[in-house]
Amino acid sequence: MFDFDQYLGFLAFLTILTIGFWLMIFLASFIPYWIGGAIMEMVKEKQAERKAKKTGK
Repeated sequence: MFDFDQYLGFLAFLTILTIGFWLMIFLASFIPYWIGGAIMEMVKEKQAERKAKKTGK
């Protein structure tokens, strides 16, 4: 009726599902935060460069 192998397979499935869920949460929240921060820093550097050129002339 119910084998232990089925239970192990179910546990493996739940483990993979749980890991996938937390990986999805990580990618959906932290990665855009890092990309946004990198873009903000790039904009700040370009503004500082423009300001340096303007005051250097």
